[in-house]
Amino acid sequence: MQLNLTGRSVLVLDGSAPAAVTVSALLHKRALVTVAAPAVCAALEDLALRGRLTWVTTPVDESRFDVVLRTVAPSEAGSAAAVRTAGRVTLVGAGPGDPGLVTVAGRAAVKQADVILTDRLAPWEALKWARPDAEIIDVTKIPYGRSTSQEQINALLVEHARAGRHVVRFKGGDSYVFGRGFEEVTACAEAGVPTTVIPGVTSSIAAPELAGIPVTHRGLVQGFTVISGHVPPGHPDSSIDYAALARTGTTLVVLMGMRNLAAIADALVAAGLDRNTPCAVVADAASAGQRVLRSTLADVVADTAEAGIGAPAVTVIGHVVALGPAAVQAVATASRCSDT
Repeated sequence: MQLNLTGRSVLVLDGSAPAAVTVSALLHKRALVTVAAPAVCAALEDLALRGRLTWVTTPVDESRFDVVLRTVAPSEAGSAAAVRTAGRVTLVGAGPGDPGLVTVAGRAAVKQADVILTDRLAPWEALKWARPDAEIIDVTKIPYGRSTSQEQINALLVEHARAGRHVVRFKGGDSYVFGRGFEEVTACAEAGVPTTVIPGVTSSIAAPELAGIPVTHRGLVQGFTVISGHVPPGHPDSSIDYAALARTGTTLVVLMGMRNLAAIADALVAAGLDRNTPCAVVADAASAGQRVLRSTLADVVADTAEAGIGAPAVTVIGHVVALGPAAVQAVATASRCSDT
């Protein structure tokens, strides 16, 4: 679709998983999307819950929209017949959300797949690379909502691979960074299914970088630590030593931590981290809806609430957050001088 759709209203009369591929492309072009369907796949429901699109279950006045799509055909891979291979699974790290950040190897795997299992954080627009006959299965996990269990995902991978299909597990970020990718590899291994892992660009680095924040910087910080905020400090399932984190002097990157951000900030301050430490939240990184909020450890919870920022988001805590365009320009100038 080559039209300039920025700010234009588009009605999609299809709630299926293939429709999510087209909807993702529309959102990337900054269209104002309404999906009118009695039911939608989990990925579209997630986008609706996040305010990225409007979902209605009743008929609408089509004349109110600039563009109306009744059915979708997202593939750009041509009409070549499927080439069956011995059953196998390929885990593809799909990057932080922009299809342009999927690796060349990842794109090739998508184009070769018979079956693709994908989730809400993968760039659905990239699935236009799939063959027309490829089966797309939505295995989205909406936090504290509609969800496909990990056991179901493992079973689907094994089932389709044993049927002689090439199965691609298309996962946001990198499969091994809080992506449960190794659990899927283990399940396949136990079932005798061969697997290949294609690394992806992890959002723990990409989200800060896309917001103009380096996770390390010479003379300022010599490392970064990535943690999951899925469970709060003090929870029986938490194995993170927040007191040790507060003493590391490294940039702290928190994934999946929006629900527990207040508890995490309190734990770090209680452990001695300066409450005025710069802090940033990058929401919907690498998408047309990316938002960046800069604050401090003391104020970040209130500031994100006031701004209406929620998951998915990456939180960055450390002095690198204070580096702004002026500082970046100064560093670039100094680097050029030192190289002459």
